[in-house]
Amino acid sequence: MDKIKMITPLVEMDGDEMTRILWQMIKDELLLPFIDLKTEYYDLGLEHRNETDDQVTVDSAEATKKYGVAVKCATITPNAARMTEYQLKEMWKSPNGTIRAILDGTVFRAPIVVRGIEPCVKNWEKPITIARHAYGDIYKNVEIKVPGAGKAELVFTAEDGTVSKETVHEFRGAGILQGVHNTDDSIGSFARACFNYALDTKQDLWFGAKDTISKKYDHDFKDIFQEIYDKEYKEKFEEAGIEYFYSLIDDIVARVMKAKGGFIWACKNYDGDVMSDMVSSAFGSLAMMTSVLVSPTGVYEYEAAHGTVQRHYYKHLKGEETSTNSVATIFAWTGALRKRGELDGINELAEFADKLEKATLATIEAGKMTKDLALITSLEDVTVLNSGDFIKEIRRTLESM
Repeated sequence: MDKIKMITPLVEMDGDEMTRILWQMIKDELLLPFIDLKTEYYDLGLEHRNETDDQVTVDSAEATKKYGVAVKCATITPNAARMTEYQLKEMWKSPNGTIRAILDGTVFRAPIVVRGIEPCVKNWEKPITIARHAYGDIYKNVEIKVPGAGKAELVFTAEDGTVSKETVHEFRGAGILQGVHNTDDSIGSFARACFNYALDTKQDLWFGAKDTISKKYDHDFKDIFQEIYDKEYKEKFEEAGIEYFYSLIDDIVARVMKAKGGFIWACKNYDGDVMSDMVSSAFGSLAMMTSVLVSPTGVYEYEAAHGTVQRHYYKHLKGEETSTNSVATIFAWTGALRKRGELDGINELAEFADKLEKATLATIEAGKMTKDLALITSLEDVTVLNSGDFIKEIRRTLESM
C-alpha cells in the first residue's frame, strides 16, 4: 500500500516522561506505516529546554506561525523538585504559556465521547467544548495582605499625567486586597478566535459573564464580543446556520446542565479553568480530552489536555508494566493531520485522521482498553491492555477497516 504523501510539514513538539514514550509508539505503530510523515521536529523535553535556555520553545512557536499547524506532546512545567531532579539552570516557564503568548491563542478543550464511558450528566449526548480566555484576571493579579486600618484605592495614571482614582475600601482592620486587569486587544483576540472556531466546527457559541454586577469589567467583555460579532461575524453565522448566544454566567451554567451538548462555551479565564475540569471529569477522564490552541490569524496547535503521566514513567523506568491511556495524544495527532490535510487539499490525509479516530473508539467499544477506562466503563467483560498493546490493538482495528 502506498503511503499518504504530505506537502507541508507539521511542526512536531516532542515532550516529557510517559507521554514521550507513547509519542514514539504512536508514530511507529499508527502513523509511519501509513503516512510519508513530514514534520519539522523540536525537542521540548525538559533536558533540551534547559540546554537551549528555553530557546527551543520560542523556535517551535515561531515555526508554528510559519507553517500554520503544530502537534505537541505533554511537557513538564518545572517546580522546585524538578530543579533538583533535572539539575536545571533556572525554573523555566510553562512551554504552553510561552507558546500561547507568542501565538496569541485561545485554548479549546472538548471531551472524546465513546460508548461505554457515559457522562455523569445523563442528558449530555455530544461533546461540550470549553474555550478559555487564557490571559489576565486573577492569573496576572497583584495582591496585598492588608495589615490594619487604612484606605485602599484604585489609581490609573494616563500617559498625559491624568489621574483616575476610585476608593476600593475603607479598612477598619486587617484584610486582603487584589487588583486584576485585562486588555481590549486580548479580549478582542479571544472573541475572534471563538467566532472563527465556531464557524470552523459549525457549532453554536455561548458566552457568559456577570455584567449586572461588574458593570465595567465584565461588561467590557460582553460589549467587545457583541461589537465584533455584529460587525464581522453576524452574516457568516447566519449563513452557517449557527448561533451566538450571550447570557449571565449563572444562567449559562444552568442551561449547560440541561443541554444535550454539541456547542462551544466561551469562558473568562477563571471560569474556563474551573469549568474545563468540571466538564472533563463529568465526561469521564482527562485522558479523553482534546485540546487545540487557535490564534486569531488561523494558526493551530494540537495537544492532549493532560500532563506527562509522571507516576507511570517512573514505573516504566523500573521495567514495570504500565497501562497508560494514549487516546488524547492520538487525537492530538489526528487533529493536526486533519487540519493539515484540509489546508493543503489532501483529502486522503484528512480521511486517514477520521479513520484512525474511529479505529481508536471502536477498539474501546469492543472492550479493549487501558486500566483507567476499565475502572469507569459500563461495558462488561473488558480486556485491560498495557500501554503498548493498546496502541497495537488500535492498529489491528485500523487495518481491518
